Amino acid sequence: MAQDAFEDLVETFAFLDDWEDRYRHVIDMGRALPPLDDALKVPATKVDGCASQVWLHPRIADGTFDFAGESDAMIVRGLIAVLHTLYAGLPVERVNAVDAPTELARLGLHDHLSSQRSNGLRAMVERIRATAAQTD
Repeated sequence: MAQDAFEDLVETFAFLDDWEDRYRHVIDMGRALPPLDDALKVPATKVDGCASQVWLHPRIADGTFDFAGESDAMIVRGLIAVLHTLYAGLPVERVNAVDAPTELARLGLHDHLSSQRSNGLRAMVERIRATAAQTD
């Protein structure tokens, strides 16, 4: 089961009439993300497999998973925000139990993203899962 914030996002997507509105919403979510400190934009936080520049910086405190992220592409920054609603606040041991493809399919993203964006999204999920597995 997904986080409450992700459930709210699913409901919002169901309410929005068309994909243009949903894209705008995703972009607005990305704009709302706090910027990632330039000192954290290093090779260790860069996500390979994305057409855009993407950095994810995990933060694990008291067994709870969180991350900060940024991209140079607005839609990708929004996708980082979508992933944040899916994973942030989970106990680190539950991160890999999230079936991200199934949860993201509830938003219909796969059908509306380019193959490059889909590959990048998959790479971000893999990075999140790998990070959680290292600290689990």
